[in-house]
Order: sequence, then structure tokens, then C-alpha cells
Amino acid sequence: MSENIGKLVLRLMIGGMMLFHGIDKALNGITYIKGLVKFQGLPEILAYGIYVGEILAPLFLILGWKSRLWAGVIALNMLVAIYLTKMAAFLSLGAHGAWALEVPMFYLLSALAIVLLGSGKYAIIRD
Repeated sequence: MSENIGKLVLRLMIGGMMLFHGIDKALNGITYIKGLVKFQGLPEILAYGIYVGEILAPLFLILGWKSRLWAGVIALNMLVAIYLTKMAAFLSLGAHGAWALEVPMFYLLSALAIVLLGSGKYAIIRD
């Protein structure tokens, strides 16, 4: 039972916290991300994938619908985010001594844990 509660807590934590990032982008736009994508020589339309990775995936993760799939989407989203925004700081420390990639790696590795563990008992559709 505690294993299933732990999986629920992990899903709610990652889904809930990532959803705030998506809501911010829905309210304030993704112009910055379009610029980053374009700067890398990629089609600007790829920037709209942020809405899938930061709104749809977190919502479905919270519900527990195909959690492994949606956690994989979040992990991929974070890999792209790290590539676009943090590669120059990969071996750097932040202002207070933390690794500069601490937050994106937290999301990436936590989502990867859900991919490996599955949704648990408290999900709409267990995987």
C-alpha cells in the first residue's frame, strides 16, 4: 500500500509542479522559447510542443492515465529544455552553491522514475 501511495505522491508532485510552468506559458506566451528553437535552426513550430509537455502531460500524469507515456513526454520535454537553455551551465554552480541544472534535472529524473515505476494503484488506468 505505501508503495502505491509513494507513486501517487510522485505523480502529483511532478504533475502539479510542472503544470505551473505550463500555465505560466499559456498566460504569458512562448515567444522566448520560439526564439531559442529558431536560434538552434529548428522549425519554430516545435516550440508549441511545450504545451504538450507542460500542460497535457502533467494533467494526465496527475490523473494517472497512461502515466509511463506522459512521464516520458515530460522527461523528453526536460531534455529539450536543458539542451536549449542550460547546456552552457552544465558544469556550473548556481548563486548558492547548487548545481545550475538542479531544477531541470529534478524534473527529468523524477519523470524517468515514473516511467520505470508506473502509476501505481491510485490511477485512472494503471500501467
